[in-house]
Amino acid sequence: MFRLFSFFCCLFLPFAAFSQSVGGPSSPNRILLDSMYAPFFHGVASGDPLQDKIILWTRLTTPLTEDTVFWEIAKDTLFQQDLQTGTAFTSIERDHTVKVDVGGLQPATWYYYRFRNKTRFSVMGRTRTAPSGVLANARFAVLACSNYQDGFFNAYRDIANKNDVDAIIHLGDYIYEYGIDDFSPGVDTARLHEPENEILSLGEYRIRHSHYKLDPDLRAIHRQFPFICIWDDHETANDSWKGGAGNHTPGSEGDWEIRKNAGRKAYFEWMPVRESNSGNADTIRRELHWGNLADLILLDTRLEGREEQLGTSGPQVSDTSRTLLGPAQRDWLKARLSASTARWKLIGNQVMISPLRLFGNPLNQDQWDGYPAERNKILSFISTNNISNTVFLTGDIHTSWANDVPLDIANYNSSTGQGSVASEFVCTSVTSSSFINFSVPVALIRTFNPNVKYADLSKKGYLLLDLNNSRVQGDWKYMSTIQNRNFTVTTGASWQTLHQSNKLSQATSALNPRGNLPALAPEFLFVPTNSRPKVSMPLALAVHFNPQFRTLSLQGYRHGNEAVWIQASNPDGKILFSHKLEPAQTGLWEADFRLSSPSGNFLIVSVSNGHQKETRKIAW
Repeated sequence: MFRLFSFFCCLFLPFAAFSQSVGGPSSPNRILLDSMYAPFFHGVASGDPLQDKIILWTRLTTPLTEDTVFWEIAKDTLFQQDLQTGTAFTSIERDHTVKVDVGGLQPATWYYYRFRNKTRFSVMGRTRTAPSGVLANARFAVLACSNYQDGFFNAYRDIANKNDVDAIIHLGDYIYEYGIDDFSPGVDTARLHEPENEILSLGEYRIRHSHYKLDPDLRAIHRQFPFICIWDDHETANDSWKGGAGNHTPGSEGDWEIRKNAGRKAYFEWMPVRESNSGNADTIRRELHWGNLADLILLDTRLEGREEQLGTSGPQVSDTSRTLLGPAQRDWLKARLSASTARWKLIGNQVMISPLRLFGNPLNQDQWDGYPAERNKILSFISTNNISNTVFLTGDIHTSWANDVPLDIANYNSSTGQGSVASEFVCTSVTSSSFINFSVPVALIRTFNPNVKYADLSKKGYLLLDLNNSRVQGDWKYMSTIQNRNFTVTTGASWQTLHQSNKLSQATSALNPRGNLPALAPEFLFVPTNSRPKVSMPLALAVHFNPQFRTLSLQGYRHGNEAVWIQASNPDGKILFSHKLEPAQTGLWEADFRLSSPSGNFLIVSVSNGHQKETRKIAW
């Protein structure tokens, strides 16, 4: 993403050391925990709906190394109609996350679900299976790029409140790896993510995921809708590719393969994603079917096959051997397109496929513009095989775009759309800053890019995507603010692709609410707050040790204006580290410490507030 910003800056205008990093007492928006949610503080989620299966997810906060949870799913909130139940095992090896692939479900059906550990229930979730057979209509919310410290997740809250979609399509940058001091022009200093340092190790990626899922607006949308997700670069590091990243320095930040695998492992643990569906454990590419109306083909344009981005244009950019997908994924995509009998082929991918140039130069080599030969192979395949109704769904760029996708821009007619072989809907970011909104007028962009039918370079929100047999329509929904939770919503534009047109046209009106979805899931079946037993709130939500950097990463909770003592020792009792966090206001805290080289195969870590003490045994 920074490549695009750097280009505009030129045209128009340290890695953080390992140290304690704790949310300070002056932070007005520190995350607070409610004992009502214990021990499932991170809520529940569901995803990857099939006609008869759905992924259910939660995370158990427990001091035990291993534990078991009970799950149940039914068609009603009382858990009586078509009830299914089971148990799931979790452990410190998967950060106490729980993921269940529930089968034996009915297609196109809304379900309610929840988890239980001993006598404590999670909040109730609601989810939906994919439809089968003939389908008249479908509606999705399409999202991307949700940087916690750039603002509030009002887009998530709006979607949850409106109860108008079948599922959520999230196109990546669900979390960000940055430290709090890394460049971000929209950073909200009252809403900093933690840990404060740039995350590198498995423990740090896990804690960043944990921090995000404690956000009430993110928990709310996960609780009400199934998610269909792919990662982008920031789930590992900015401008990532299969062998490295723009935001990774091997000398000071370790081996890229170790970091990449840490980011991927944490992602699969913390996201409601069906793993290894493609037969390749290293990718998230997969295909989902939505009746006869749509096939959703999800690509990995980051970590599976991408070669390193080039900083400038030149003969090497057009090298026919350069790849964004990799040969295996490219062949897989062609096979999926050829085999599809659905009315619409929706291709969820991370970066813009439409050409985007200024004064003859590509604006961003991180996009498909940096891999034009492979793009031509895909678009030529679509054109040669007369594959109509291909629609690309894209995130990454933090701005809104509606594009025709021409096979050859030189032979594209902007008045008629002739020469376009597909259309592209690019959603803006949930919060992440727009790097170009003050640099380039939209009129200038459209002058050099006649295939761009609509663009907005500043507003935040999401794309509401509606499908029927005659058209796909996208409405760009914009939040009036992300600086606080007092927001209103407007529709910025409405564009559509008509059946077999393979181009965009302006819709006659914005989409109307559907209003036929079942009731949102209530949080708990047992409503009275005072009837629930009192629970001892945890001191430590997560404890991780990274032997590569000898770093201890912790996430905990301060119950009041109290000090917290942290100690780590070897199995033989030798104290490696002891630290006191000074008293501060109630709320979440996170900290990183460098330890001396430990001996043995595990550490003993204790956290205490003077009244309560928790001890964890951490293998390494």
